Amino acid sequence: MPLTNLQIAPGIDKQNTEYGAEGKWVDCDNVRFRYGLPEKIGGWAKVSSDALIGATRAILAWSDLDGVKYAMYGTNKKLYVWSEESYADITPTRGTGSITQFETTNGSPTVTVTDASHGAVIGDMVTISSVSGAIGGLSQANLQNEFEILSVPSTSTYTITAPANATSSTTGATATATYEINTSSATSIFGYGWGASTWGASTWDTSRESLTGAEGVLLDSGKWALDTWGEDALALQFNGGLYYWDTSSGLSSNLASTTNVSAAPTKSRFMLVSGEDRHVICLGTETTIGTTSTQDNMFVRWSDQEDVNTWAPTATNTAGTKRLTDGNFIQTAVRSRGAVLIWTDASLYAMQFIGPPFTFGFKQIGSNCGAVGIHAAIDVSGIAYWMGSDSFFLYDGAVRRIPCTVQDYVFTDIQVSAQRDVFCAANTEFNEITWFYASADSTQIDRQVTFNYAENLWHIGTLSRTAWVDRGVYNNPYATEFSASDTTTPVTTVEGVTAGRTFVYAHETGVNDDGSAITAHIESGDIDIADGDQFMSVRRFIPDFKNQAGNVDVTLKTRPYPAGTQTSHGSYAVATTTTKQDTRIRGRQVAVRVESDAVDDKWRYGTLRLEIQPDGRRGA
Repeated sequence: MPLTNLQIAPGIDKQNTEYGAEGKWVDCDNVRFRYGLPEKIGGWAKVSSDALIGATRAILAWSDLDGVKYAMYGTNKKLYVWSEESYADITPTRGTGSITQFETTNGSPTVTVTDASHGAVIGDMVTISSVSGAIGGLSQANLQNEFEILSVPSTSTYTITAPANATSSTTGATATATYEINTSSATSIFGYGWGASTWGASTWDTSRESLTGAEGVLLDSGKWALDTWGEDALALQFNGGLYYWDTSSGLSSNLASTTNVSAAPTKSRFMLVSGEDRHVICLGTETTIGTTSTQDNMFVRWSDQEDVNTWAPTATNTAGTKRLTDGNFIQTAVRSRGAVLIWTDASLYAMQFIGPPFTFGFKQIGSNCGAVGIHAAIDVSGIAYWMGSDSFFLYDGAVRRIPCTVQDYVFTDIQVSAQRDVFCAANTEFNEITWFYASADSTQIDRQVTFNYAENLWHIGTLSRTAWVDRGVYNNPYATEFSASDTTTPVTTVEGVTAGRTFVYAHETGVNDDGSAITAHIESGDIDIADGDQFMSVRRFIPDFKNQAGNVDVTLKTRPYPAGTQTSHGSYAVATTTTKQDTRIRGRQVAVRVESDAVDDKWRYGTLRLEIQPDGRRGA
């Protein structure tokens, strides 16, 4: 019998049924499309074995004037810089305090610390120094460390975990405390306590989640906005202050050099530096600088040109302000061709430098097209791409929805409370825009959806990355993975630190997952002959792979009707020397699955030829 080429269109189609997607691919993981053909994605390897505390939500890569490379990582608990194969903890501090007493409990490492104005929240970091003496059997060295604050019983006390158990219950000793900026959760969640819904709604003991449609008070995870200022860096903590880190002395002498930007707003949602005109822009910020209670989520404020420390508008500078109107809050902004694009939760604005006396002009260029999070948008070669609440969009001079063949799959199974944690990444080597997101059953990012903008097609997967920076400064893309349960000793010693670590990976490195196998697969929709009028018999198939290393497993799946039970045949191991594979398969519809799961496996699918013949109309 003649062989039949199995023609399968590129891209993943989950909008149709598996029968309706005849001639298309319907599922995949760790596979990308290139030149219209699916292949296993590139591998990744740890940049360093060091673990970072918390979930990383932003990465910035840049070089100083001497060509020294840096990468900055903002987690919900820390701010780190990586350079010359080393990390430095550059988390800003918010002040010092006076510890008037430690309280110990016999046999326990938990120590209650008294500081009348500590201002700390659970998860904050404190460095304790100048301890006046031993207490409860704990030496001064046991208490002169950096600690994570584990509980906050009152406005004047908090608890830490010492590296040893106390041998008596007592109080005493004094010390000095240096407090880092307040931390936030690694997870965005909806709150349903006081103020989460209207007074008198429904009856006592009724869940307000059902009343609000999962729109209670959203408690955001900790995030950062990072950007360069010449060879230095600016870092803005989400709903917090703006900080400056100077590279002039490198890491070794700069461990405490992250400072508040003088006279800048103290509470903003997002920050970036404009283009050639060089203004620092804070978005969703204070109407009165330094008064956090005046934060207006739709308010934009920018500094004087070429001056990061001048924010108050005068007749002799270019600092200024503007309030946007369409939306509830500003989500994010990116530099694009000739303008800064600003997304609210509902709309898109263009902010364009026009010079004196107004400095910037603002124009709304889209409505009902808001972004879902502060890192949900990106610009590639003058075209902006972003994730909305129920669609994907691009702006290339006009706002357009991107036709998406996996749209229902993504938006019916996305964790609503974690939408603001979505991270949009570019992998320009492969013409890819990827959104990493949390599925409905997860509170942390565990999936990705990718748009190949050169070939106009989509694919999906389970690669979980909380932040990403494209290659450029470094030869490979750098990305971060967070594990909420990981307790690896972090890069800097913190006593009593709770679980939750980030590891950094260089991507498109080899074909493995940091030395382990990557499980990759792709599966087609059902295919029939004569619109399924007859059953078919598949006697053999001829494989065709390019750049193959190791074995590729091919499985053929049949069923008698679209709603019938699918039967798997195989898998058939295809080696580089395999010329054909004999089969004895009968069914009305057939689908093909290609997969690999061994170290060093590599493949690119070409075509699959089947020997098919009609086999009657009687069902099996």
